[in-house]
Parts: sequence; structure tokens; C-alpha cells
Amino acid sequence: MIDKLIGPVSDIVGKLVPDKDLQAKLNHELKTELHKANMAQIEINKIEAGHRSLFVAGWRPFVGWTCGIAMLYHFLLQPIIIFGLSAAGLSFDLPSFDMGSLMTVLMGMLGLGGLRTFEKTKGVSK
Repeated sequence: MIDKLIGPVSDIVGKLVPDKDLQAKLNHELKTELHKANMAQIEINKIEAGHRSLFVAGWRPFVGWTCGIAMLYHFLLQPIIIFGLSAAGLSFDLPSFDMGSLMTVLMGMLGLGGLRTFEKTKGVSK
């Protein structure tokens, strides 16, 4: 991912700076700074996850539960409720929401969860 970010910047540096040694030095400094920023974010994530307050450590689980409940409603409860109302002879419009936005968030979380599971199985995180 870092290479995808650095690639365009390296191309610009290559066009603006004719000296190859200086180009290499600037590209190395850019990678170093991006790595430092990533490591700082990781430390912040560790502090947040270890916090006692649910509002600090619980935002990720909250988003997961929210997505899970929304999917439960959309794919299971809403059709059952509509069926029950129709069988009773009632007509009622239930609220719906944008599943595209929900799926974007949920798939991102599930993808990251899958990477975390991979780390655990390889013994990377202890």
C-alpha cells in the first residue's frame, strides 16, 4: 500500500530532481516518514483498545454490532415482518436504508478482521 502512495510522488521527484542520489535519499526519507506515521497510528490504536471506557475502546465493536444488527433487520427481520403484516391483511411501509454504504463499512471491517485472524494463526501478535 505504501508503494502505491509513494510511486506517484517518486515519479514527481524523479522529474524535478535530476540527481539520482538525491532522488534515492528523498524517496527513502518519504518512506521513513510514512512508516513513522503508521507506527504512531498503531500506538494510538493500542492505547484506545486498552482504555477502560467503552466510548474509547468500544467504537470498533459498536460499529460491528451496528452493521450486524442492520443486516439482521434488512435480510431477516424486515421480510418476516412484511410477510406477517401481509398475512394479517395489513399494509405498512417499513423503513429501509442504503445497504451500499453499510456493506462498504462491513466489508472493510470483515477484511480487516480476516487479516487479524491471519496474524493470530501465524503467531505474529502476542
